[in-house]
Amino acid sequence: MNRLASATSPYLLQHAANPVDWWPWSAEAFAEARRRDVPVLISVGYAACHWCHVMAHESFEDETVGALVNAGFVAIKVDREERPDVDAVYMTATQAMTGQGGWPMTVFATPDGTPFFCGTYFPKPNFVRLLESVGTAWREQREAVLRQGAAVVEAIGGAQAVGGPTAPLTADLLDAAAAQLATEYDETNGGFGGAPKFPPHMNLLFLLRHHQRTGSAESLEIVRHTAEAMARGGLHDQLAGGFARYSVDAHWTVPHFEKMLYDNALLLRVYTQLWRLTGDLLARRVARDTARFLADELHRPGDGFASALDADTDGVEGLTYAWTPAQLVEALGEDDGRWAADLFDVTEEGTFEHGTSVLRLARDVDDAAPEIRDRWRGVVGRLLAARDTRPQPARDDKVVAAWNGLAITALVEFLQVAAIRVTPDDEDANLMDGVAIVADGALRDAAEHLAGVHLVDGRLRRASRDKTVGDPAGVLEDYGCVAEAFCALHQLTGEGRWLELAGGLLDVALARFAAPDGGFYDTADDAERLVARPADPTDNATPSGRSAVVAALTAYAALSGETRYREVAEAALSTVAPIVGRHARFTGYAATTGEALLSGPYEIAVVTDDPAGDPLVAAAHRHAPPGAVVVAGRPDQPGVPLLADRPRLDGRPTAYVCRGFVCQRPVTSVEDLVAQLT
Repeated sequence: MNRLASATSPYLLQHAANPVDWWPWSAEAFAEARRRDVPVLISVGYAACHWCHVMAHESFEDETVGALVNAGFVAIKVDREERPDVDAVYMTATQAMTGQGGWPMTVFATPDGTPFFCGTYFPKPNFVRLLESVGTAWREQREAVLRQGAAVVEAIGGAQAVGGPTAPLTADLLDAAAAQLATEYDETNGGFGGAPKFPPHMNLLFLLRHHQRTGSAESLEIVRHTAEAMARGGLHDQLAGGFARYSVDAHWTVPHFEKMLYDNALLLRVYTQLWRLTGDLLARRVARDTARFLADELHRPGDGFASALDADTDGVEGLTYAWTPAQLVEALGEDDGRWAADLFDVTEEGTFEHGTSVLRLARDVDDAAPEIRDRWRGVVGRLLAARDTRPQPARDDKVVAAWNGLAITALVEFLQVAAIRVTPDDEDANLMDGVAIVADGALRDAAEHLAGVHLVDGRLRRASRDKTVGDPAGVLEDYGCVAEAFCALHQLTGEGRWLELAGGLLDVALARFAAPDGGFYDTADDAERLVARPADPTDNATPSGRSAVVAALTAYAALSGETRYREVAEAALSTVAPIVGRHARFTGYAATTGEALLSGPYEIAVVTDDPAGDPLVAAAHRHAPPGAVVVAGRPDQPGVPLLADRPRLDGRPTAYVCRGFVCQRPVTSVEDLVAQLT
């Protein structure tokens, strides 16, 4: 009996018709394993995962494999995006046993959940042999199996322990982190490391802030070069915008085609801030197109943002996206088809599989002559129309709280920068205005969805689907990312409601997730007990829960004027500081917030009747130091602490600049405001 048909997770629903008698993660599943005295097979993956699909087709859809699993195991299917706490514990076990991790993750555990054998993807013949071997070991070598499980649990406890060394996250440590990133930087291709190469969005955000503080040309160049290389490569969808999860090569040419909400949200922040600081035309275009991708492709009206687009289409990776020269000619005609093949590096040999190529931008278009840009835009529109007639990848439409928080924050920043960087005479002003309108509607929808659906009795739930919230409790990253998003929305709207909601979430985080060393656990003190309580301080594909909540605490303290939240943020950041100094690539978001705290952060209040159009507001956003908060509106606006007791000087719009709760004299001219900020 397969028990997944009523699941809310699209990933679990993909397995609802398998011959494997799957259980969802539940106490009842482990009770059944105890009753039968059999081990548990825990299979962890997610809906957009290519190799999860491969293992499903090879093994879990196979009647023979299904019978073997059902006879000797209780099988549990877990969506890692819905249960990141479960994923974190067993990923630590997998890494401890094998030295690496990934998805699909395959774990064999005792009926109390203790893992004793872990791995990732297994081809069907290997998986069949593994099932047979594990079953034999459980029956005939039980003592050895239990001893191995105990050793793995001890290793998990050591890896997830709190109470390690602490230190202030100083300017010297942040400078050392930037220097370490510079040594690991790929000067030829951009980014860090070799294949597979992941977009290093959080490291780039940190380096942008490091450049702002220090004036480091090297930090800025690493960001600029990497951003350009990613945007020109196959990692970036040259037709519809948005970025794939990673590149299978070191030069960004062939992506792993799944598009994740969190990657695109964080990359939108990178390109937006690069555009803000430099006016870079490529960054401007990519920020616009990524914002449009989020609003058009991942958002549904009245709902939040979906989690991902699948890596596969009809079981074939890249089917939607790859092209041959002949296909370009068919879509565009002979002249434009050959021109597009040269522009997008589509060759007869192909850069992908079976003679096909992934589109990459081999020529500059942002600085090209107007006639070249016009031809390029026309070609892109016609190719996208042709691509839309192909089969399309599935969309994982569950709404994850943390990732929606990241998207809201990114879109708020985009709207703020677009408002100051786009002028009416820009050639794409109308297009930019259109994107801004849909982005604004999408982020507000998502925020209302989080507040109205995910927030239940003052506590966050992790995921929802079709406006129905699931049972899994929110983890620390949900509280941090959503609270940071509500702080951003408070700045965008001047509405006190969002700041109040952020404060409530942070109070829950302090009460339920705090660790004795000043850091945080990833799960609440009243959450389901696993074999270990996860407390990972490192940033990986998304900000760690600890980094996310520190960022939210820092913003909330600046907006509310309540210093105790800043003190908690500094204490939590001190538990990550020793790692920042040694492993900069895995602490990018923590270092980003460290730069904000080092900066102040600045608290900028502009008293005005025209928050959208006042030149003081534009100057505040244009020249905002790292992590600065900016609020504009009428004096003593309800629910907006930064505007309390802020009169106009001589009846004119007035800016108030404070840093670390110490204020400078109020000013009424843009020149004086810029001088205070720079």
